[in-house]
Amino acid sequence: MQRRDHITTYLDNLRGVLNELSLADVERVLELLERAYDEDRSVFICGNGGSAATASHWACDFSKGTVAPGARRLRMICLNDSMPLLSAYANDVSYEQVFAEPLRTFAKPGDLLLLLTASGNSPNILRAAEAARDSGVTTIGLIGFGGGKLKALVDHAVVVASRDYGPVEDLHMILDHVISLHMREFIARHPAASR
Repeated sequence: MQRRDHITTYLDNLRGVLNELSLADVERVLELLERAYDEDRSVFICGNGGSAATASHWACDFSKGTVAPGARRLRMICLNDSMPLLSAYANDVSYEQVFAEPLRTFAKPGDLLLLLTASGNSPNILRAAEAARDSGVTTIGLIGFGGGKLKALVDHAVVVASRDYGPVEDLHMILDHVISLHMREFIARHPAASR
């Protein structure tokens, strides 16, 4: 494939993924995050590999990028950001529990967990969804590949049919910017902002 053909093929594929995105599903994510903010809940997020990097980026954009003068801050904690804690659970318990165990430590009923995954089948993501359910934590799956096993375990999902990792991960990054910018505006104008 020629260089230009490669570029246009990838971008056309990404446009297709964007065009298939359910705006109603994204609006539901906004609603859940607004409610979490209104109720002063913590928001947790995690992913593996490229999705771990995306989860870290989400946590940065939400923790710093949504700050408004005089407003209560939104708390987003990335469960894959503590390498010592992650490696301790991987070594001493199992890699399947690296997100579930910290979630059991830090989360309270009513908190929110976002799970980023292309396949929807990573065992540690599935265990985190189960731990969240057991802890009374609301779950959102941002999933590719049609949803995988995770789709049935979460309270709400934004599912991309694509089976290509790149466009799925691109979409998750786009959603970070769409959603975090919305939350910054919501926090700045919301009556609860000064509480």
